Amino acid sequence: MRLGKLDNDTLDRLILQKFPKTRPESFGPPRIGMDCATLDFGSDLIVTSCDPITSADAARVGALSVHVNCNDAAAGGAEPVGLLVTLLLPPDATEDTVGMIADELAAAAVHAGVDILGGHTEVTDAVTRVVTCTTVLARAPKAGVLPGAKPNDAIVMTKWAGLEGTLLLATDHAERLKAVDPAHLCRAKELYAHLSVVPESRIALQYGAHAMHDVTEGGVLGAVFELAAQTGVGAIIDREAIPVLPETEAFCAALGLDPLRLIASGAMLIACPDGDALLGALHGAGIPAARIGTVSDGGARFSDGTPIDPPGADELYRIF
Repeated sequence: MRLGKLDNDTLDRLILQKFPKTRPESFGPPRIGMDCATLDFGSDLIVTSCDPITSADAARVGALSVHVNCNDAAAGGAEPVGLLVTLLLPPDATEDTVGMIADELAAAAVHAGVDILGGHTEVTDAVTRVVTCTTVLARAPKAGVLPGAKPNDAIVMTKWAGLEGTLLLATDHAERLKAVDPAHLCRAKELYAHLSVVPESRIALQYGAHAMHDVTEGGVLGAVFELAAQTGVGAIIDREAIPVLPETEAFCAALGLDPLRLIASGAMLIACPDGDALLGALHGAGIPAARIGTVSDGGARFSDGTPIDPPGADELYRIF
């Protein structure tokens, strides 16, 4: 099988269709486009999600484990509370590596305002580099459940396409970018500070967001498709309005990658009835954002009518 996430059809056919809803606390079975599960325990809702980190070196795996998972909860309209972290280490890992990862997990958790609640740590020859799988636990009031994108909502995107991918290329694959201006590599490494979408989630909730989706594997276009799939709507996207950093453009041009299909943790799509008000609030908080499209009744497509395909393997896997 190819590297990366399963395509949506295969995921649904082989996995998701086999899991019915059987518990009254559950809001429903997993489905395409939904990154979080929601449970009703009475006064509040518990929102949970889990994601692995498999493509980062040990120096960044801690922060990515925290922010990628907190981002899922924030995109679901919930406030992240704590994390359970499974840490798998190859046999050549050292105690210094373990301590460094724990230090980074602790610092990132403080930055995100969450606790590390526990997990599991193991040295195994089943992995050749450090791998984490993290579960986030979050809470939301019953009234805080997002209803889903609605036709005519503005689609607002925060930050930039390919954000995490650009950071990973600059830090883990710099040897492939020797022909690129060294200043691009320096600036790309500063993207580390922009991986969390928790701040924009809080603002979006204040401005009546109907749906949010963090931009992970499959990039902006994959996230657009999944945002629409959450509630069976469509989207019309202005390709030229999607923000792309010069560093991302330079790296992707050098490696033959599509920046709009490159992993972009730290960026988020927000479907909101008043896009202008939301943009004003985001800009006022110092968060870059742009309106890139509108929710529609049909499928996901560009403004020239070209369909947007379902997400496949992330562009990052093309260089492995």
